[in-house]
Amino acid sequence: MTAKWVVTGAAGFIGSHVCDRLVGRGDEVTGIDNFDPFYARDIKERNLAGVQGSKTFRLLDLDCATTDLPWSGVQGVVHLAAKAGVRPSLDDPVAYVEANVRATVRLLDGARRAGVKRMVLASSSSVYGNDTPVPFKEDATADAPISPYAASKRGAELMARAFAHLYGMRIACVRYFTVYGPRQRPDLAIHRFTRAIARGEAIRMFGDGSAERDYTFISDGVDGTLAALDWTGRSTGADRGEARVFNIGGGERVRLDRLIDLIGRALNQSPHIERAPMQAGDVELTSADLSRSAAELGYRPRVGIEEGIREFVTWYEGAYGRQS
Repeated sequence: MTAKWVVTGAAGFIGSHVCDRLVGRGDEVTGIDNFDPFYARDIKERNLAGVQGSKTFRLLDLDCATTDLPWSGVQGVVHLAAKAGVRPSLDDPVAYVEANVRATVRLLDGARRAGVKRMVLASSSSVYGNDTPVPFKEDATADAPISPYAASKRGAELMARAFAHLYGMRIACVRYFTVYGPRQRPDLAIHRFTRAIARGEAIRMFGDGSAERDYTFISDGVDGTLAALDWTGRSTGADRGEARVFNIGGGERVRLDRLIDLIGRALNQSPHIERAPMQAGDVELTSADLSRSAAELGYRPRVGIEEGIREFVTWYEGAYGRQS
């Protein structure tokens, strides 16, 4: 029997790769996207080029914050739709609560009314803030977010926990650690740095370059997402619900100045750097403890930062050219 899934945020970076993988393995997918103007619609439409002609994929242009989804025959949902970005959330926190909390609650409620009990909910390493000991473990309190974006993601997790407890839902909350790779959003650091270096423009580097991130290549991110989806289908007894958090990281902390150097090397150009103070809302360090994800999901990242940056730059040059 063919599995049938709903994927929200289907035309986005992670969402489009998840759709590719699900359709590629023979599943049926209904993709949902409201084409938020955070970046250009034509970029998102290109993201789905690989599945648009498939008989097992359909795309619906709607907003899951305001519209009921088509639940008939659906076994589960991968909820990736969200307003992303720490810095923009400082300027418009209300919009982030609407998109990341209200929309999630509507989705949870629609699913439980339809009897759909399986969900993967996209969360973020941002929920750990600056006070969590490293490496970040999923059972950390995570009650001191430093941006509205982080708070909205933590709020969505807590609503998922309530629904799982009350209605017997199986929900995997996956905390992504800086996912990058082909189709990455144009506003994200690796994409911005690559674009600037390719054009011979200066990079604005916030801080002294010592900030560290755990970067996750997109294929590893999708591996973790689908492993989490499989986890939601495991039998645990009648009507027993659970919301479980899983870190999805790259397994390595990378300094910002090293990251910029790797991009420059891949482009065979020397970066021109302009230094600026650290920005409000940015965490100083992310580092994923992957023990739980390895033990319970079988998750193990396979693409290191050097290989991942080379693959991203190859994709970028093919998609945009050196001087675009």
